Amino acid sequence: MDKKNITPANARNESVVFDELQSLCCSPGYLHAIAYFCWRDNLIRFAGDQVTEDDVRPQYSRDHLTRTEISTLIGLMAKGEINTTIPPPQVLQGYVDRSEALLHEMQMSLQKPWWAAFEAAARNSRKSDQTSPSPFSTADGLREPMFYGSESAYDFQYRELAPAKYRADDDWLTSHVGFTIDQASLFAKALHELQLQKLLGLRETMRAKPPAEWTFLPGFQFTAQEVDAVADIEIEIIERIISAFSLERTRKNEEFVSPGAFNETNAAPIITLSDGACVLFQNYSLLEAMYEAPFFWMVGDKSYRDTASKNRGAFAEQFLADRLARVFGSQHILQNVDIYRGKDRLAEADVLVLYGNQAIVVEAKAKRLTIEARKGNDRQLKDDFKKAIHDAYAQAQLCAEAMLDETCRFVLASGDEVSFSRRPSRVFPLCVVSDHYPALAIQARQFLEIKTTDIIQPPVVTDCLLC
Repeated sequence: MDKKNITPANARNESVVFDELQSLCCSPGYLHAIAYFCWRDNLIRFAGDQVTEDDVRPQYSRDHLTRTEISTLIGLMAKGEINTTIPPPQVLQGYVDRSEALLHEMQMSLQKPWWAAFEAAARNSRKSDQTSPSPFSTADGLREPMFYGSESAYDFQYRELAPAKYRADDDWLTSHVGFTIDQASLFAKALHELQLQKLLGLRETMRAKPPAEWTFLPGFQFTAQEVDAVADIEIEIIERIISAFSLERTRKNEEFVSPGAFNETNAAPIITLSDGACVLFQNYSLLEAMYEAPFFWMVGDKSYRDTASKNRGAFAEQFLADRLARVFGSQHILQNVDIYRGKDRLAEADVLVLYGNQAIVVEAKAKRLTIEARKGNDRQLKDDFKKAIHDAYAQAQLCAEAMLDETCRFVLASGDEVSFSRRPSRVFPLCVVSDHYPALAIQARQFLEIKTTDIIQPPVVTDCLLC
């Protein structure tokens, strides 16, 4: 069946499609198909000195694969033996066409809860005025937007923010994995430049070969020695970084059994081939892993777990304070403000902005969306949201109400009390999570019970990467 004719109504069960996709991805030489997808869908090709709107527009075509879809193909390929033989052109084209068809069918399968909800709504509207629940009110209905949702950050943001996030943990990183987060960031930048030069030279290289030998894979391959030639980092440290972000081949990405399950190639995106060469298909994945993975390394060390969590929270608060200071000026930014009524401590504002007769109350949480929630566990999804957003909003709301109560005192960490010449005329709650939280806007709209007054405004809900 042509993929254009596949809809949520006739798509096969998700597990059937996923298993067939896995079988395809484990075919001999499939990594050459992935290299083609990465070249086609992750690079912006242009002529001349300037990138135009027409050059960028193809990146938003429905025919292009998303980074998440390509990551899925990489993760499924890693479940089998990786064969580097270049398939005949017709076989490679078959890999490409079948991959696109199966990925489309998988998306249609993930949309089945919507289809069922819309059909139920249509039936109810014919019978009565009863309103049907939103298809996004359950974890099952949210799986598709969680999988296909847009990225929170550009790649350069991850590269710049990872050092700030983990600089306080450099002693642990140096002693346990053998490199600092700044060195990892330098490595990622050097590797990106190396691969870009390789990709730019592919056309001339391929022109000198017969079509049966054409492949984009060399543009994504590298060795530690090649990175050493362009990076101001010792070769031993480069090798340690590669090892830390390399897929453990003996485990075969065993946990990746559905679109929402843990895909180890996201946390360890570098693949080592049998000849010793390395492959990184998506530089974005390496930078995202640099921002997220070290925390999980550290919490695996029970003696350091509490320190890692404390540093993670401190990063989010300091980052937000610095960003707000750029807009309002540092003199208007207060951090870690305790709120008292009499001797009773009511709450703490992570960051408080006092600007004229208006205020912003910021509450930050270091809570991620768990794998169980991504897989469709409704209870886990709502528990994650409560801990990440609802609790932050409740705390921000409490702080906002206290700002209007003249019996409440606001005390800084130094012990000094904040003096108000007048209470604010408008208060804006800001709830922030420190990591990418898929489909956050949809979940906030569905699950957050908002209370407003003429003074206390609706909350802004976001993550650090969008600030």
